[in-house]
Amino acid sequence: MSITQARRLSVAPMMDWTDRHCRAFHRALSARALLYTEMVTAPAVLHGDRDHLLGFDAVEHPVALQLGGSDPEELAQAARIGEAYGYDEINLNVGCPSDRVQSGRFGACLMREPALVADCMAAIREAVSVPATVKCRIGVDDQDPQVSLFATVDACAAVGIEVFIVHARKAWLQGLSPKENRDVPPLDYGLVRRLKRERPQLNISINGGIADLDQAEALLDDTDGVRLDGVMLGRAAYHEPALLGQADRRLFGAETIDVDAFTALDRYRPYMAARLAEGVRLAAMTRHMLGLMHGRPGARAFRRILTVEAIRPGAGLEVLDRAAEAVREAEARRDAAA
Repeated sequence: MSITQARRLSVAPMMDWTDRHCRAFHRALSARALLYTEMVTAPAVLHGDRDHLLGFDAVEHPVALQLGGSDPEELAQAARIGEAYGYDEINLNVGCPSDRVQSGRFGACLMREPALVADCMAAIREAVSVPATVKCRIGVDDQDPQVSLFATVDACAAVGIEVFIVHARKAWLQGLSPKENRDVPPLDYGLVRRLKRERPQLNISINGGIADLDQAEALLDDTDGVRLDGVMLGRAAYHEPALLGQADRRLFGAETIDVDAFTALDRYRPYMAARLAEGVRLAAMTRHMLGLMHGRPGARAFRRILTVEAIRPGAGLEVLDRAAEAVREAEARRDAAA
């Protein structure tokens, strides 16, 4: 894979997972990955607790705000507010398949209304100076993805949108749960590559089923004459976050030393200390790092300590220290026995 080209690596927005604490933790592992908020609906931004919904720490940059909605004016207002909060990108969700999203006429069901998506994106683009982008599926239900994907992308491109993140599965809105929609519909990476081949002027990132950096590198390779512009990692980055510690070198070609799990904990520690001083519970932060030691001796003890002890009243950074020490001790025993 050539690493001289600009690349996008992004960590997918995931409801109830990629909150501000998660993003600050992921930033301790990768300086370059673009981090996404959980999806926030435009009406919630306009009428809800904005500091709670949109507040984030400066360490998270670059970070994108993902909006949900289908009313162009509401989305434009929400995008302006998001830009004022300091977000580096405003993204429209055209991929979430949950029942709640469908009932609100946003998310994946908008794949049926490419003209409306284009109207929404035109309004967002006009409202902000930061990039306006789209995350979509390749289609829904009985749609032909070779038609629906191109219709959505072309409609948005016609109003000036250049960046698209494509989850390479259809969403089956009838008959599958949101969880099943992450795994059951077959992946069609070839269609996303075809989109890039036929629309080379657009910036196309691929998402869906990417398990590790080896697969990410393979998808970014141009062995078939197609050079995708980026990859989006979702559950792999959440459940095995240590892989992000190699991302800056492997995907961006940065001349940097990989970030070890212990180094990431040291980097995250000041953020945690500041939040604890504000009254945030330790478990709200440690829940995002349970998979950090995946595959290492002591990983089970690390998870157990964080899971059991972080929820106790008054739990502080000493819990994190005990969990990390359990891994160090297990690795020392392994090395001594070798």
